[in-house]
Amino acid sequence: MQEILINWAPQETRVALVEHGAVQELHLERTLERGHVGNIYMGKVARVLPGMQSAFIEIGLERAAFLHVADLHRSDGAPHSTPPLPIEKQVYEGQSLMVQVIKDPIGSKGARLSTQISIAGRLLVFLPQDDRIGISQKIGSPEQRDALRLRMQALAWPGGTAAEDRQGGFILRTNAEDASDEELAEDIAYLRKMWTSVRETAFKVAPGSLLHEDLNLAQRVLRDLVTDNVQSVRIDSRAQFEALQAFGQRYAPSSVARLAHYTGERPIFDLANVDDEIARALARRVDLKNGGYLIIDQTEALTTIDVNTGGYVGARNFEETIFKTNLESVHAIARQLRLRNLGGIIIIDFIDMGREEHRQTVLAELKKQLARDRTKTTVSGFTQLGLVELTRKRTRESLAHQLCEVCPTCQGRGQIKTARSVCHDILREILREARQFNPREFRVIASAAVVEMLLDEESAHLAGLSEFIGKPVSLQAEPGMNAEQYDIVLL
Repeated sequence: MQEILINWAPQETRVALVEHGAVQELHLERTLERGHVGNIYMGKVARVLPGMQSAFIEIGLERAAFLHVADLHRSDGAPHSTPPLPIEKQVYEGQSLMVQVIKDPIGSKGARLSTQISIAGRLLVFLPQDDRIGISQKIGSPEQRDALRLRMQALAWPGGTAAEDRQGGFILRTNAEDASDEELAEDIAYLRKMWTSVRETAFKVAPGSLLHEDLNLAQRVLRDLVTDNVQSVRIDSRAQFEALQAFGQRYAPSSVARLAHYTGERPIFDLANVDDEIARALARRVDLKNGGYLIIDQTEALTTIDVNTGGYVGARNFEETIFKTNLESVHAIARQLRLRNLGGIIIIDFIDMGREEHRQTVLAELKKQLARDRTKTTVSGFTQLGLVELTRKRTRESLAHQLCEVCPTCQGRGQIKTARSVCHDILREILREARQFNPREFRVIASAAVVEMLLDEESAHLAGLSEFIGKPVSLQAEPGMNAEQYDIVLL
């Protein structure tokens, strides 16, 4: 069974999904850095790029957002298999467009937008521009999905299924499988009322204005994370507990009974050592129970996961050792993807396995573990080089990008120049400056480690350079400088 812990503070909300005592997912929302996914804006087209079949849209954020032709709503009624019209024939600079954020800004990239609006409710997702009924693939059998579709058609389109009688489309979420007609009808009415409000607001506001904001993190927990497997939802704020109760009674009544106010003396996250898990989720190395370990490296283009045997020598032979380590690593990899919220392209370098049956067993177990992930994940299998490629849908920043920033010293390289390398850079720079200028003296301002090396091991080279250029070189240690920084002052 699962438990959800919510740690609330005025500056941020943190959520941990705990299963069998182990943290499986972490969610973070800061008051001053709330995500934008699901928000609807009245945007203004700033620039159309025919070569990229995209457009930049101003929606009032720090960076212009990005709209691709594939994310434009198709009003021509053509099948989705047919290519869309070129973007330059659909939008133009200065045009006002109602858009929805489908991906938060990540790194240097702006938010990604769609003009295909969708509004999520407790049981349903409303598609106001569409006229179809979709059913979650996770719901039962094809027969059960067909029965649900007929029920929804009767509730959503009481006037009939003719095109003129359809008032928007709907997708049934997984938790709607056992919902009653009354619950579905209530969600339909709520979503249509919200869409009416969004449309009416759109006529009154200027481009760049927010029309609809998605729920906050605590509310989304009740809407999205609470399933039959969740035993309890505990929150450590009395005021937020009461607010969630009121929200739940209106929009998620089945979740209210599991909601509880945590009043213990220990911080709520200490119950499952969540803060320790966060610290481990920011490290490159993940130790496995059998002595092996993973090395996880996240770059802008992709994430690599390297599996190593480490100190594990427990199996009867080396081949079995490799197989058992790879099999053990699968569980850790699936958990780390959820815990760190790693998305995009992910490459796993398992230890080479000689037997095809071992490879297929590991791959099958990986797919089985990833099937528990709510985020869509696609496994491509082993490549010719023995690597496993997979993709995981990315809609928000990873945990590391939310909590950390690039090191100002190494600029994200993960390494810095040695003091000797910096000394040699300085000597070359002095020679370059001496050929262009004729100062009385050169003064080198650098970190203490670099100055110490110039005075000690590199002193002969510094003296030789000073004699060659015919100018004195003085040294000054600056405590505030990092190892790679230096200045050469002409006096």
